[in-house]
Amino acid sequence: MGNIFITGATGFIGGHLARANLALDHRVSALVLDDDPGADPLRQAGADICYGDVCRPESLRKAVAGAEVVYHCAGVVTDWAPRRLFSQVTVQGTENVCRAALDAGVKRLVYISTNDVFGLDESRILDETCPLRPWREPYPDFKIQAEEIAWRYYREHGLPVAMVYPCWVYGPGDLTFVPLLADAIVKKEMLFWRRDVLVWPTYVDNLVDLMLHLAVNDRAIGNGYLVHDGRSTTLQEFCAAIAEFLEAKPPTRHIPYPAAYTAALVLETLWKLLRRSSRPLLTTYTVKNLGSRLRFSIDKAARELDWQPPVSFASGLQETLMWLQTLDHDQLKGK
Repeated sequence: MGNIFITGATGFIGGHLARANLALDHRVSALVLDDDPGADPLRQAGADICYGDVCRPESLRKAVAGAEVVYHCAGVVTDWAPRRLFSQVTVQGTENVCRAALDAGVKRLVYISTNDVFGLDESRILDETCPLRPWREPYPDFKIQAEEIAWRYYREHGLPVAMVYPCWVYGPGDLTFVPLLADAIVKKEMLFWRRDVLVWPTYVDNLVDLMLHLAVNDRAIGNGYLVHDGRSTTLQEFCAAIAEFLEAKPPTRHIPYPAAYTAALVLETLWKLLRRSSRPLLTTYTVKNLGSRLRFSIDKAARELDWQPPVSFASGLQETLMWLQTLDHDQLKGK
């Protein structure tokens, strides 16, 4: 039995990761904010709850003590939040976790980065040898800063870091990808602004499986690995599959990319002027993200770790759509 510590365990990915480790009879300690309602399901599943915050180093030191493996999943996962929140949680929070893990002498720190850190270069197949390139967007750019901190702890202090770069993560419990697409499809609000946009889906169980490998394979120390389901699809095909399952009309409307980007700029400016806390209907990050034809290789994981996605895209999508069908279609954005 291993002692596992997980930040962000009440989130989509962290929750799946916690349950996977519990299924392996590991002892799982989950860092949970004081008022997080997700604590009870984790406790009922068998996890030990450690109330604290990655922004409070003193709470981390106590929680990490005795852990063999730390999975750092906490971070700001939206593209619309105050920059200071990204700085405090994503960047400084990662520094705090690295320091606590180093002081505790953990055997492995597995950090979730994102494929976004490799930028928007469509001229080549992107892999782990590519340089980190900013988007001029807070989510990917602050993730780059956090990643650089983790690697600094590896280089300068010997912290045994392994990193994973997931592409579009989906699956039962997803809060930010499939339900929002489904909501727009059901409400006939879904628009495209570029044809044949590429999507690289990553079924959550595939991501978790690779993370479990990173925790025990010494080859992973000092390395990062891209992960997806082994194939791409187009955004149009992905949306059509969702629409068919929900018995809705598949979206087909297109607008020019410059029009979408301009609309996003206007909305963001308006939201900031009005100091609205809600997310605009469209953001520049979304326009870039849903308007690219990027290509990603997962050959490194196969080559170095002998790892392949255990769940096919077809199976992962079917499981996700079955779960989606259980949701209230009028409240998809609230799920």
